[in-house]
Amino acid sequence: MHGSIRFSCVAVCMAFAWATPSIATASSGSTKSSAGSTTNDKKMDQRIDAMQKQIKSLQQQLDALRQQQAAAGRKADKRQKLAEARAARMKEVAKQAAKSRQGIHFGGAMRFQYSYEDYSKGNVHRKGDAAFDIFRLNMRGKVDNIELQAEWRWFQYMSAVKYAWLGYDFTKDQQLQIGLTRIPFGNQPYDSHNYFFSSNYYLGLEDTYHLGVEYVYSGDPWNVQLAFFKNDGMGGVNGYVSNRSNSYSYDVVGVRAPGEGIYAAPQNPIGTANTVAARVAYTVKPTDDLKVEFGASGLHGNLESSTSTVGNYDAYALHMNAFYNRWNVQAEAAHYNYNVNGGAALMAVGAYAFYDSIAARADSYTFNVKYHQPVQWGPIHGLDFYNDYSLVTHKSGQLPSTFMNVLGVAVGAGDLYTYFDYVTARNQPFVGGSMAGDGGVEHRFNINFGFYF
Repeated sequence: MHGSIRFSCVAVCMAFAWATPSIATASSGSTKSSAGSTTNDKKMDQRIDAMQKQIKSLQQQLDALRQQQAAAGRKADKRQKLAEARAARMKEVAKQAAKSRQGIHFGGAMRFQYSYEDYSKGNVHRKGDAAFDIFRLNMRGKVDNIELQAEWRWFQYMSAVKYAWLGYDFTKDQQLQIGLTRIPFGNQPYDSHNYFFSSNYYLGLEDTYHLGVEYVYSGDPWNVQLAFFKNDGMGGVNGYVSNRSNSYSYDVVGVRAPGEGIYAAPQNPIGTANTVAARVAYTVKPTDDLKVEFGASGLHGNLESSTSTVGNYDAYALHMNAFYNRWNVQAEAAHYNYNVNGGAALMAVGAYAFYDSIAARADSYTFNVKYHQPVQWGPIHGLDFYNDYSLVTHKSGQLPSTFMNVLGVAVGAGDLYTYFDYVTARNQPFVGGSMAGDGGVEHRFNINFGFYF
């Protein structure tokens, strides 16, 4: 634009310079008549006037262009200053956010429940019972790049630490955890959607925590967890606790002797020790709407009495966790084996302030489906419809199988989350049976609502 204007001005000036000698010649040396000379002069004057007008117009355009350039420069400077100010604000926000992540933050929950149990005559007579379920306190945060996570639970009949560990991030994908951490096994964080978990939980194969060290790689598409656990969360067979059944996790605490009651305190206490565990999962995303994680898990450890090693145990599983739009489908097949010297058909387990029994060996299968439906019904913002199925079979000692089916819906309303579960089960803890029992099919309708903060 600048070049074209300068070229036009130069062209006009050259034309004017070329025309000037002709004018002089016509005025002083022409032999034509005065009338003809006057006519030529007028024409020349008109040409000069036209040229001058053109020069003036071009000068005005050039001045306007310079003004536009100056204004554009001022706008560019203003945009640059705004961008710099915005970047400074974002930097400050990021700095404050990083600072806010430092320190320990507290949260928790309080839950109550109502249950109607057809296997309890008293409960049926009273049309069900309501009870306080749990108050829990959660701690989470970072101090000097060391992460802390812990959860303490209070029930009416006991208190228990669910987990408590310190973590260090090597990179954004790699972390080392030390303390009471989750055993890397099966679908995570849960192999279920309902309040009662799956039957695997009561075998110590879902959401179970032991004391040790764990390496976690959580990149995409791989997830790798490798762990070593010195003993269970109660300090092992000689742990300094008043009651080894005051535990959130289901842990093996003894070997059942012949004739010993399935709910009795074990006569032969043992504990797990020196357990190695690994979980490897790979996620595929065939479409934008579909994500599927395929994984395998395994663990192996020792069984210890107070004075010697009395055997070993192992477990392994294949699992799948798929998400398609609002659907979630989980499946898992697992096997476990407690191999006690001299043989044993039953193992004693302890949790929730009571002892129970499980088969020393068994296979387990789970298949779960959930559908999430967003809604806007006053404070209610979401409904999770689900059906979770568990089967434990091929038990040692020719024990009958366990199955549990939970049909339910969970309702989210602000900070309130409520489970409505209808449970049909056989030989299932908390539904009128035991993993080592031989009972009939039982039913339980349960409502558990909690406020989370």
